[in-house]
Amino acid sequence: MDHEGQFRRAALELGIPGDEISRFGQHLRVSIGLSVGDGSPVGQFGGSPRLPVGMKWPSAGDVPLPLLLSVDCGALPRVDGFDLPKDGTLLFFVNQEMDHGDGSGKYARVVYVPDGTETAVAEAPSSQCVRERLDVTAELRAELPLWLQEGDDWHEFWEDLDWEDMSPFQQQLVRYMERDLPHLDELRALADDLWPSGAGVVIGGYADDEVINSIAEQTLAGREKAGTIPAVPIAKWHSYLEKEKHRLTSEWISLVSESRVYEEYCTSFVIRHDDLAAARVDKALAVTHFEAP
Repeated sequence: MDHEGQFRRAALELGIPGDEISRFGQHLRVSIGLSVGDGSPVGQFGGSPRLPVGMKWPSAGDVPLPLLLSVDCGALPRVDGFDLPKDGTLLFFVNQEMDHGDGSGKYARVVYVPDGTETAVAEAPSSQCVRERLDVTAELRAELPLWLQEGDDWHEFWEDLDWEDMSPFQQQLVRYMERDLPHLDELRALADDLWPSGAGVVIGGYADDEVINSIAEQTLAGREKAGTIPAVPIAKWHSYLEKEKHRLTSEWISLVSESRVYEEYCTSFVIRHDDLAAARVDKALAVTHFEAP
């Protein structure tokens, strides 16, 4: 479906200028929310996976990785600019407790099984790695980057800052919102009306901010070490980091993310757009958080 066209037509009916709609649309991403409920199933939380015949249940050494989620790509709604495989099954495995305390990524795995592959239900190494199976349905939802979200803590922090206390990059974004998006409130409300949020697990959309922050820190440090950029003064590091995060949001996308819930683990899988388009799902990065009260 042409979601960009749908949004544009609705915004034009509100009297918003076309060039402003285009600028806002560059930041709007339509994602897929998954939830347990009535409707045609598009996948399952937990359960036992169907894997290619001969493939063992994924593990990290002698640590089996529970199946978090499996989705039928052919049953998911198509989303503009999100290059999920058109068919086949994506399976997400993670030992959340181990992944939370380890930065190597070895305790998480994404497996893609193309249509036509001979499969069988995998034999579980132990009952502990088989979670309760729950069928899930899909609905579309709208997402914006943190700096454009209404009521986001980061945005409210900016509003509390005096102009001279903002970094040059923060000032640049504030000018952009005030000058180029005068109907920002109406555009955000329209996106939410068309594709309301609320699902606990989301496919697509913006990558987790902490994950992007980590990638940006590593990228900047690597460039400094390689000498491709001058050494960044400590006083300017945060400003450089914000700018790098802003750039990386166009390269990376959320593959699957769980909403954060107190006293529970939640995992985010992110991937580069080009790796997803080529079905190189083994390139996905996973980060697991634990939300303490």
